[in-house]
Amino acid sequence: MADLLTLGDAIARYVKPGSRVALEGFTHLIPFAAGHEVIRQRITNLTLIRMTPDVIYDQMIGCGCAEKLVFSWGGNPGVGSLHRLRDAVEHQWPRPLQIEEHSHAAMAHAYAAGAAGMPCAIFRGYTGSDLPRVNANIKSLACPFTGETLAVVPALTMDVAVVHAQKADREGNVLVSGIVGVQKEAVLAAARAIVTVEELVDDLETEGTNAVVIPSWCIDAVVVTPGGARPSYAHGYYARDNAFYTSWDAISRDREVFRRWIDDNVMSVRRSEAAGS
Repeated sequence: MADLLTLGDAIARYVKPGSRVALEGFTHLIPFAAGHEVIRQRITNLTLIRMTPDVIYDQMIGCGCAEKLVFSWGGNPGVGSLHRLRDAVEHQWPRPLQIEEHSHAAMAHAYAAGAAGMPCAIFRGYTGSDLPRVNANIKSLACPFTGETLAVVPALTMDVAVVHAQKADREGNVLVSGIVGVQKEAVLAAARAIVTVEELVDDLETEGTNAVVIPSWCIDAVVVTPGGARPSYAHGYYARDNAFYTSWDAISRDREVFRRWIDDNVMSVRRSEAAGS
């Protein structure tokens, strides 16, 4: 059964310097609170993995947490670039950042391969793309049955996966509903998994849009973290803070403005964390 921990304890226990870490969530349920705790604990040399790194990874990269980024698209959704990511790649500030870029399809297949215990993912993809020229982890092979040329990428495996969800029950089973990304695959592909949730309940009541239950046997820690996905949204709980995403463009463009924002809104803030009962 998953342990019920505070956010600080969960991150300290499972996210270590040099870890391969995926903070997953697609459009909503993005684990911002967990990412902020990584920043507060000044955990560095991480390989950050995510299909669509957006503002939370921009913040973590700008704070020097990341040594490498494995991703398939990076940007401030509906607004523009991730300026802290660009600064790290283009000017090595606050530290150099290695990047390994893939397509969305490759990342999804690679997560599924990791979850299945396979060494690689084989799929149709990258036809006409320049990415194989700059990413040595994109290979091709001929299908032994049809002769068709297929793309191959290594399976994605992590030391820790972190996801946010709506509910967990007292046994540690977790409900994800609404738009579902690769949270289940990421958890299954990781050696350890932390799930932050909006609330702890006696019954998951699995009826709902695209309801997926992640079972307790593959989760190490559940953290009750109301609002843990803000400024993204949590289906059924709160809306996306579109104004924040717009304001982030100006905040993140300037190093000193960024630093002040982190000091005021992350480093100086200690979330009220419920351990449940």
